[in-house]
This record gives sequence, structure tokens and C-alpha cells, in this order.
Amino acid sequence: MNVTAIVPSLNPDEKFLRVVEGLVEAGFDSIILVDDGSRPDCRVWFERAMEYPQCTLLRHGKNLGKGRALKTAFNHFLSLENGHVGVVTLDGDGQHAMPDVVNCAKALEEHPESLILGARVFSGDHVPFRSRMGNNITSFIFKALCGIPVSDTQTGLRGISAEFCRYLLDVKGERFEFETNMLLETRRAEVTIREVPIETVYIEENKSSHFRVIRDSVAIYGLILKYLSSSILSFVLDWGLFTLFLWILGNIAGNLEEINIWIATAGARILSSLFNFTMNRTVVFRSREGLGKTMTRYYVLCICQLLASAGLVHLLSLTGCPSAVAKIPVDILLFCISFRIQRNWVFRK
Repeated sequence: MNVTAIVPSLNPDEKFLRVVEGLVEAGFDSIILVDDGSRPDCRVWFERAMEYPQCTLLRHGKNLGKGRALKTAFNHFLSLENGHVGVVTLDGDGQHAMPDVVNCAKALEEHPESLILGARVFSGDHVPFRSRMGNNITSFIFKALCGIPVSDTQTGLRGISAEFCRYLLDVKGERFEFETNMLLETRRAEVTIREVPIETVYIEENKSSHFRVIRDSVAIYGLILKYLSSSILSFVLDWGLFTLFLWILGNIAGNLEEINIWIATAGARILSSLFNFTMNRTVVFRSREGLGKTMTRYYVLCICQLLASAGLVHLLSLTGCPSAVAKIPVDILLFCISFRIQRNWVFRK
């Protein structure tokens, strides 16, 4: 096997040893184990695993999170220079069938330019509700906002090339959000994503998971939540100003609906866009490029959105829909499109 296996674990039990034994039997001659600050009574399973010469143990003095554990393993893997094309990461709780691990490793050997994802099928009564719901929501967000059509965003079974491992050492995220950020970075790193169907296994309804629903969910959705907050505030400001300007123009210019819509849209968008640009540049995407470059790109996008918004609102108003009401679905659609453009072009650094 021309791939190194990485198994991060926190407070493992006997299932961890069975995972290591399975990797050895499958032909992995390099296995990196990461003890992410486990309790003293759980370290016996690492010691038992170290009886296999294929294993190397890396240890954190305290729990630093799965993202940090993976980075620790990536860094060690890169120092080995053993000629392996990359690594395959898997969980130590036995929830990845060994044939699936082998298939992902082989897929990485065949497609080293890609990020290999072991994609589970979230259907059936054996899948915990929180896992099914969480993955469905995240998959929808990734497709709608990021243009990344991934069916299993939180899979721990992944094949990662040596080059991408080196790139990921600089990617932010210390806990579960690191795996999400890994997917987001594939576009910038020009890495394609390939999914390998795998068996969906949940042992004891996934009770061994160290996922903290609220804290880790906020971290995973961090970028999107900040963008959403910035956009909602900007939308409220924009919609309020649009409605106000439309009312003022109606009293001044009379019943010139089409002209009033364009003027009101332009005035509201100019003011709300200044607020939105500042928030997105400094808080959401934390751009490292100069103000001039980002503002120029931002307002090219802004002008295109302005034309699209005014045009679509006008078309809907011809059907009898009030302009202020029509603006809501129009800007929701433009919101999704804008996120992808801002992340990949406007604030790309």
C-alpha cells in the first residue's frame, strides 16, 4: 500500500485496537496514531497498538481537537519522506469498514490530484437523527453557497495527497471545523473532490463521538454564519432604505413605478453596500489584499447585482406582485450567488 494511514483518537477503547489490527492485515506498512490528550486509563490501547512495528505514536499533552491531531500527523508524515503518495485518515472507533478504507487508499493512488471522500448514505433507521439532519443541512449549504457538491461533508474517511497535506498545515481550524475548512480550501488549492461510496456504520448510535453539537456546529459554520449575519444586517438596511426611497419618490414623482424602482434600488444599494463591504472585508473574509483591489472587485459585483435585482424586481412587479415584496426572494437568490463570487474572487486572499 503506497499510502500512510492516520488514526487520531481521544479516550479509545478496545475498538481502537481492532482498527489498528485491520489496517495491518490490509497491508498498511505505515500507520500514524495520534493520542489527542486521552485519559491515563485509555492509553493502554495505544501501548497495545504499538506492539505492531508498522505503528508510530504521536501524543498531545492535552486535548487539542481533531483538526490539530490531523495536522500533527500530516506534519510527521511529510517528514518521513517514505515515497507514499499521501495519507488516508479514519476514525478509531470502528465506524469505517476496512474494505472501504482500502478502497479510498486505492482511489488516492489512482487519483493523487484529488481529495478522496468516503461518502456514507444517510438513509435507513440505523442512522441517528442528528447525523442525518446535520449532514443534509451542511450538504445543502455547501452546494448552494459554495458550489461544492458533496454528499457527506463530515466523513472522517479521507484520502489526502502529500501536496495537499502540506497545504492544509496552514488552514485554520483545530477541531471538527478543520474537516469543513478542508473542503472549502479545495477550490483555492485546485484540488478536485472524488467520493467513494462506503458502508454507513453507527456503533451504539455514535455515542463515542466527541462532537459537541452547539460549539462545534458554530465553528463548522463559522464563515457562513458570519457572512449570513453581515448579509442579513445589510439586507435589512437595504430593504428599509429601498422602501423609504420608494415611498418618497412616489410622493414626489407620482406614479412612475419603473423609474422609481431603479432609483430606489440604486440609492439603497449604495448605502447598504458600503456597510456590507466593510463587514465582509474586515470580519467575514478577513481579506489580506489592498483596499483598492477588493473595493473595485466588490463594486463590479455590486453593480451586476444592482442591475439583476432591479430587473428581476421589475419583472415580478409586472405580474402584480408589490415591489417591496418581490425584492425579498430576488435578494435571497442573489445572496447565494454573491457568497460564492465574494469568496472565490472579491476576497480571494
